[in-house]
Formats: sequence, C-alpha cells, structure tokens
Amino acid sequence: MKYCSACGHFLVEYIPKNDHLVRHVCDHCGTIHYQNPLVVTGCIPIDGDRVLLCKRAIEPHAGKWTLPAGFLENGESVMQGAVRELKEEACAQAIDAQFYAMYDLPHIHQVHIFYRCHLDINYGVNPGIESTDVQWFRLQEIPWNELAFQSVRQALIDYSADRDQQSFSVHTHCISH
Repeated sequence: MKYCSACGHFLVEYIPKNDHLVRHVCDHCGTIHYQNPLVVTGCIPIDGDRVLLCKRAIEPHAGKWTLPAGFLENGESVMQGAVRELKEEACAQAIDAQFYAMYDLPHIHQVHIFYRCHLDINYGVNPGIESTDVQWFRLQEIPWNELAFQSVRQALIDYSADRDQQSFSVHTHCISH
C-alpha cells in the first residue's frame, strides 16, 4: 500500500499511538489503514453419505476439487455468503444450513467458515462460472490428493469422523501451513 485512499498522499509505516502493530498511516490526513484477515465462507453440501465438490475453474488451484466457498462480501452475513457461494459455484440452493466449522489460517491472514447443508431438490446441480465440474462423492471416494485447500481437507476429515459417529459438533482448528 503506497497511497492514502482518503486523500491520495503517500503513506508511512509505524505503530500508531495506543496500538501495538505497524500500520500504514497517512501523515497528511491521519487515516490509519488497517489490514485485517479476510473471511472465506462456504458449504458442505451433503446427501446421505455423499458430499458435493466443485472442480475449480480459476486460480489458485484450478483443476483441483473444493467445497463451494469464497470470500465474504460486504453487507452479507457469513451464512448468506456461504449460500451465495454455493449458488455461484454449483448452481444449487442450500436448505437447513447449520454452522459447522471455523478454521484459522493465520499464515495467509484468513478465517474459513463452513456450514453443513442439504440441497433443495427443486434446483439442479451444475458447474457455475468458477467451476468446471461438480460431483457427488461418497466419503470413501473423495479425491484426497486432488483437494485444493487444507481447510477443505480438514472440513471433510471432520465431517467424515462425525458421520461415522453419527454425532455432529462444531469444529475449530488452527491450520498453520
């Protein structure tokens, strides 16, 4: 970050008064430009012992499998973002979405949040603009070596273990790599 988005002047870096981190600060207008973690939100669409995965059409990790998820937009709740991402990536409509997991990824400044859901049978399931394919996978058929993200892997591991025990709880993990 080089220029102030409020007044256009050059930014400097230092620890502002009553803060503890180095920030980008405009010495002209006094605006402090905070950079905070991004929120990724998505769904774990389920049908019996199957989960719906999307094959990514975009980078990063184009051609790899993922759960339908993406960055939260301003003005929407985390659940609304998860449902929107499901629509965008799999052309599907979530029903009965329930908070399931939150994964901290401090090394990339992100928090990933997933909801378990079923799909409305009145809607089809088709690749959206960010997917080249969507498929239902039985838990034992998940293409583990072709998953795009560590948080997706962890969500599927957690879901598979819960499904085996027929007891679903909320999961949190810090993923540091």
